[in-house]
Amino acid sequence: MTNQNDNDVIFDAIIEIAGENFGIITTRQIEEAGFYRGIIKRFVDEGRLIKESKGLYSLADEFPDEYVLLQKRSGKMIFSYGTALYLWGMSDRIPHFISVTVPQGFNSTRIKKYNDKIKFHYAGKDVWDLGITHTNNSLGNDVMLYDKERCICDMVSMKKEVDKQVYIQAIKEYFKGDYDSRKLIKYAKILGVEEKIRDYMEVLT
Repeated sequence: MTNQNDNDVIFDAIIEIAGENFGIITTRQIEEAGFYRGIIKRFVDEGRLIKESKGLYSLADEFPDEYVLLQKRSGKMIFSYGTALYLWGMSDRIPHFISVTVPQGFNSTRIKKYNDKIKFHYAGKDVWDLGITHTNNSLGNDVMLYDKERCICDMVSMKKEVDKQVYIQAIKEYFKGDYDSRKLIKYAKILGVEEKIRDYMEVLT
């Protein structure tokens, strides 16, 4: 049985591990550090750790990055639509919901229990990974999202469901920059919006 001093030493080690993982730590990381699983429940009961989901914890006195936390729960959730546009600086509208795209068949029930502000979009497994890339969010942390070309194609394909001002701003921001026309057309062909994308290219470039 460990005493309080031992517990403090263990928790200091957990803080160090969490500090390298955006304030988040998993059961596996704790066990790999040589600590027994039961210590986790003790720290949760003491209010030092917060259980975010099964096997995933955060430090109680810190506010973990919500974007990183979501992708720690599942690497299949890729930030998309309004959320990705905001992360790219193509929209100044702070999203009310966090939009993610997941493969068809992804079970989102468990995640929805922990966060009801997530809007799930489902893509065929043949196109789900098209355009996945990384960027740093406003906290400087690395997150996975779709690249700008995929964002534009997705938005055009779902125009009726996108806020008009967000749509217009994103289109203008994209085409006024150094955009990749070859990649854009490639994606547009795959996603079935080539004609609409070419119309925008003719008018705005």
